[in-house]
Amino acid sequence: MGLKSTLAKPYARLVTNAVMRRALDPVGTQLGVLRQLMEFGGATAFGREHKLHQVHDHAGLVQAVPLRDYEGFKPYIDRIVAGEKDVLWPGLPLYLCKTSGTTSGAKYIPITRNSLPNHIDSARRALLAYIAHSGHTGFVDGKMIFLQGSPVLDRKGLIPTGRLSGIVANHVPRYLLKNRMPSFATNSITDWETKVEAIVGETMTADMRLISGIPAWVQMYFERLLARTGKANVKEVFPNFSLFVYGGVNYAPYRSRMEALIGGSVPSIELFPASEGFIAYQDRSGEEGLLLVLDNGIYYGFLPMTGPGAGARPLSIAEVELNTQYALVLYTNAGLWGYEIGDTVKFVSLSPPRVVVT
Repeated sequence: MGLKSTLAKPYARLVTNAVMRRALDPVGTQLGVLRQLMEFGGATAFGREHKLHQVHDHAGLVQAVPLRDYEGFKPYIDRIVAGEKDVLWPGLPLYLCKTSGTTSGAKYIPITRNSLPNHIDSARRALLAYIAHSGHTGFVDGKMIFLQGSPVLDRKGLIPTGRLSGIVANHVPRYLLKNRMPSFATNSITDWETKVEAIVGETMTADMRLISGIPAWVQMYFERLLARTGKANVKEVFPNFSLFVYGGVNYAPYRSRMEALIGGSVPSIELFPASEGFIAYQDRSGEEGLLLVLDNGIYYGFLPMTGPGAGARPLSIAEVELNTQYALVLYTNAGLWGYEIGDTVKFVSLSPPRVVVT
């Protein structure tokens, strides 16, 4: 056992216990986030328009800020792209995250200095929760592959822009750099077919222990890996492969094919990341639901999809019920206010709050 894996267990328990303490007080934790958002947001053009400095609770927030989709935010984004500061959040965003829209074409979601840790720390918490509850740390001492977009960014006005995974790739923690694959040069290849072949060439002789990515991307990587090596399954190529991390889509349609490629099942962690913020992650193996990230820059509204209050107003975390479908509404330190992201969830646990994506 290496030094990293030895130190990982006590650190994982420390972080996971602290997260759980806040998760077991969801109302108080979310109120603290709301107050921080109002403090910063009140000093912006949006904040002045909507009198955010007068908002002190959920009822005041819902009354002050109408719900919007991306089209409703686009005029503000256009002002940011033109170089105007303090529009949705103090200063200019660090990045604009480019994502596809069904009605708006390409969408550009701000990521600020305050919101970037939400994307990075939440993924780290997921790994630490796995270590804390399983006791397995072997993957820490081996190689890890993160299949993601190119870290080479374009610009929209003055602001760097790219896919979320490519943006995050520029902020890999130092303690992971020696373990992380593929190389920056390979990761920067824009053509996906060429990139996958290059990744296979770099990794097929490595001691790969953690593999992470959108299931469709990982499936293609596995298929090319087996074609290149002539092995029957991934476990023959990577005998120490012990953790699969995935998110972004429903895994169920991929499961049987993935397990056939792998040569069985391996422990896995499901994530719920979005361009607008890291929403939730699987913190307990074998238990239904993903732990909602309550304390990291996102205040949630939950818009009932059915029943007498359907669509009337977003509820707070204090008002939600089990097994009821809600549309997610976000208020974030990226400068999103009353933003409907298009995902729906239901709660399978309230203490701590855990959701499944519906």
